[in-house]
Amino acid sequence: MKIVVLAGGVSTERDVSIVTGTMVCNALVKKGHQAILMDVFMGYDMKKNSAQEEFSTAHELDAVKVAEQSPDLEMVKKNRGNSPDGFFGKNVLEMCKASDIVFMALHGEDGENGKIQAAFDLLGIRYTGTGYLGSALAMNKDMAKDLFVKNQIPTPAGFYVTRENYMEQKPVFPCIVKPACGGSSVGISIAHDEEEYQKALEEAFFWEEKLVVEEYITGREFSVGVIEGRACPIIEIAPLSGFYDYKNKYQAGSTIETCPAELSPELTQKMQKYACMAYDALKLETYARMDFMMKENGDMYCLEANTLPGMTPTSLLPQEAAAEGVSFEELCEKLIQVSLRKYEK
Repeated sequence: MKIVVLAGGVSTERDVSIVTGTMVCNALVKKGHQAILMDVFMGYDMKKNSAQEEFSTAHELDAVKVAEQSPDLEMVKKNRGNSPDGFFGKNVLEMCKASDIVFMALHGEDGENGKIQAAFDLLGIRYTGTGYLGSALAMNKDMAKDLFVKNQIPTPAGFYVTRENYMEQKPVFPCIVKPACGGSSVGISIAHDEEEYQKALEEAFFWEEKLVVEEYITGREFSVGVIEGRACPIIEIAPLSGFYDYKNKYQAGSTIETCPAELSPELTQKMQKYACMAYDALKLETYARMDFMMKENGDMYCLEANTLPGMTPTSLLPQEAAAEGVSFEELCEKLIQVSLRKYEK
């Protein structure tokens, strides 16, 4: 198949997305596809006379790594200049229209909030992952939290604030402060007192105008992938220091990850059930990944859903698939096949 692997963009997870896209593109080329990686925002310089011919240039790419710090997005925007298609870089839409399917390797804001998915729906472009509605619901953490509560899915107690009303509600310490629509733990802080809380608000407001403040759950951290409504093996995440922040997520050796997680059959089934319930509550399609915390007494809490899970060397969904004997290349192929099925309905 002719496949565009779409990555990059201008979210705080830009660098992570490029690593995901590079790995996915190489996996698809190895599987015999004509896969081309392109940056949705920076665009693509074509080497052939037409988009259809361009796919013949597909080849494996050099490996890249995620930097320890999130990218300088202002510099990215300055480096691009003007584009005739607004957000979409040069030749991106032309190549996507010529493809059999677009593999969405985007993470964060415009990649996961449903906007690109909605645009592709209007243009008749097929893509991997859930549609615009599920993407928007999952990306907005306060909206997702409301849906969890309404569907009896346990989630940490919390509230959301803006710059205008952040003084109106007071948290119970310790608490977590995080951007409402961010990802990769960028802008997230743990506050143990009022002074730390004010610093956490300042840090998070740097990234977004709307924040979620929720109770800090101490215990073990887990993640559960769901593919076509079926839960994958659970993976446990244990950072060697601090919490599962940007550095611990993407720097090899920073976190101990165990899959399948060492849980009793009862707790395993319970967490997988909640993961599938969250998948349904957010109206997700094809695949996603749900994050959990569990206290020592076995009480578990769904934190959020990721509609385009990372596919980097340290990412969780590929490790969960590997626990079932599915290689990285096979997983990429599977995600394309389950995504194509939504267009058969």
